[in-house]
Amino acid sequence: MEFQKDLDARGLNCPLPILKAKKALAEMQTGEVLRIVATDSGSVRDFQAFAKQTGNTLLSHTQQDGEYTFLMRRK
Repeated sequence: MEFQKDLDARGLNCPLPILKAKKALAEMQTGEVLRIVATDSGSVRDFQAFAKQTGNTLLSHTQQDGEYTFLMRRK
C-alpha cells in the first residue's frame, strides 16, 4: 500500500511512538496514509487505542523480526 509519510519510531518506548505519530498526522491532509515502524511491543495495543480515540483509521499492522509496521489513514 502507498503511504505519503514515513515515521521511524524504532528504539522509542511508549508513549513516544504515539506522540510522534500524532504530530505527523497533524501535518498531513485528510485521507493521506502514514507508515510507522516501531520496536516497542506495546505499540500494537497503543496504536489500536489511538485510532479508536482519534478517529484515524488503522489500516494494517504487521510484525517481522521484532519490528512493528503500522499504516494509518488521517481522518
